[in-house]
Amino acid sequence: MDPILLPSQHASSHDLPDDPASLDAVLATAAADALAAQQPDGNFEDPAADDDIGDMGLGVISLLCLAWQRKPSDDPAFTDALRRGVDFFLTHRVFRRDNPGEPFLRVRDSGLPYARYMPGDGEHPFGDWPSTVWAMLHAVNVLELGAGLLTDGQYAEVTELALGYWRWLTEASMFNPQQTGNQALGAVVAGLMLGRHLDGVSREREGKRVTTAAMRLYTDVIRPSRVTDRGFALPAEHGAGHDQNYLPISLSFLAQAHRVTADRLFLDDGAELARHLDCRLSARGFDYGGPRYSEQHCGAEGLLGLRYFSAHLATDLGRYLADRRVAYYPLARTGAPSGHFAFTTVWLCQDDSAWHRTPSFPVTTPYSLRHRDASVSWTGSHTPYLIDAGGAAVIESVVAGQHGIGPVLGRTLLTRALGPLRVADASDGDAVARLVTKAVVTRAQVMLSVQQLWVVEPRRTTLVAVVPAEGCDFLAGLPYIEATAAGQRKIVTVAEPGGTLFDLSTPGAVLDTAGTLLAGSMAITSGAALRVVNPPAGRTSFNSAETIGLTQEQLAFALADDPRGYGNPDAGWHRVTDTNHVLAGPLPDSPAGTSVFAVRYGPHDDVPFAAEVRATADGVAVTTPGFSVVIGDPAGDAAGEPVLRLSYRSPDR
Repeated sequence: MDPILLPSQHASSHDLPDDPASLDAVLATAAADALAAQQPDGNFEDPAADDDIGDMGLGVISLLCLAWQRKPSDDPAFTDALRRGVDFFLTHRVFRRDNPGEPFLRVRDSGLPYARYMPGDGEHPFGDWPSTVWAMLHAVNVLELGAGLLTDGQYAEVTELALGYWRWLTEASMFNPQQTGNQALGAVVAGLMLGRHLDGVSREREGKRVTTAAMRLYTDVIRPSRVTDRGFALPAEHGAGHDQNYLPISLSFLAQAHRVTADRLFLDDGAELARHLDCRLSARGFDYGGPRYSEQHCGAEGLLGLRYFSAHLATDLGRYLADRRVAYYPLARTGAPSGHFAFTTVWLCQDDSAWHRTPSFPVTTPYSLRHRDASVSWTGSHTPYLIDAGGAAVIESVVAGQHGIGPVLGRTLLTRALGPLRVADASDGDAVARLVTKAVVTRAQVMLSVQQLWVVEPRRTTLVAVVPAEGCDFLAGLPYIEATAAGQRKIVTVAEPGGTLFDLSTPGAVLDTAGTLLAGSMAITSGAALRVVNPPAGRTSFNSAETIGLTQEQLAFALADDPRGYGNPDAGWHRVTDTNHVLAGPLPDSPAGTSVFAVRYGPHDDVPFAAEVRATADGVAVTTPGFSVVIGDPAGDAAGEPVLRLSYRSPDR
């Protein structure tokens, strides 16, 4: 089988050079390539594009204006090419007649200008609203950067065009018809920038009217519609919350809104999004999940926001794995800039914030622990779903439609809390730990207080679980991806050290190990038995023969309501009924009536792994090569708080 690569996750965002000299070189290349690819009629669009066309040409023009501002050219051919591009756009890409099939207009035949997602009549009019937002953002950038480049007549026409776009977005059309927060934020930023520009050219009354309307849309429409995940308020994307592609884009819009207005509201709201993302991102910058894109990370569109809030929060948000195909700007098939999302390229070049690359380790957030090369992330109910170590990631398993990483009794995953859960943190030396105590219920309607402890060191993550029942296994997660030079590669085979490869797609196959499983560049090691059980055949089994060639996002889309992507792929992912199961057995010295598990996730040289367990007056004591812990009675101390004692010592390797 050919390697299966996640198509849009290649390298950390903050590894991309962004010093002024590098950005000047990027802009010079973009300008040269754009001029070389310009069509005879002046058009700067990608001739092979089949969507996202309506804002392309104006976006390229904005990049040319920025390149000229940073390094003015006295070549008349440059100015002539730019002006011909403006003429083409104004003549052929400004639409005033309603697009047939447009379902979201509040005012018919308004005559106001808008941009089309695709130029032809009736071709996907659903995309015209965001295309108009993007075109307006380009237009305002052209106004701010193009004085002296455009003719007086062109400059005046682009000014009125920007105003017309704003009126179409807010008067002729329903606002934010796709219910997509990043698009709505983009419209607000466009209005704020236009208002600032009008103030600067002695049109204060119009500028104030636009600015006031933009702020009212943000405070009265966008903020109240936010959804909450893990205690963080997020813009609603296609009716849900966090989205791998859109959240960094929303960060860029909030960063720009703060740059334009200096209003603390945008800074605080962006910081909330950034903290949420920081919780989710693994040590290497991987995450998945969202209502539109499950694991499709963005590139240039998110750089400004990630960098801006990385600096503001002093955290390494730039570890976010970005799409190097669109490193500084999206490319046309010709190799020239396509112009789409060019406004984020302009803002990045104008902003002087700096990446914060070296946080104080270990890093503790409300829903994650990480220490240099290792991490664990939890859902809102503190069920682990993402573990990173050894340059590879394990994601949640699925057993009988139940998602998570945790104890399993028969076919029941014991992770769903009956009510409030308790969390206790501890640290010692070079380790940080979190103990989660949950009341869960079995199929026999027996309530169990399950304790899961996670200890994170610089190279490894270790799980210790205490379950007051016998006959349990621990579902240790699904080995999913490993880092390679070409990007994140799906793990499709595993093996014991020195053993033959085990195909994860063979239905029902079982691999029994001596306690260690090599999964990509990660070693998963149990202090007791460890085996792999493959899922049955079928399109709802992840890694079955039918789905082994798909990424998590691709299968999520395949099972979603709308395969184009307007349906929620998270809903599709939750239609998966089974994945491969990596099952750890209880430690042999577990106290009577109790199952104690110890599983370590680390690099290949991090084996073997031995763990000892004993009952003490203070609770269950577990000793490993790197640390010792005492996990108290699940009832907690006199105040009901969990009891956790951690003692770290440097491991042998």
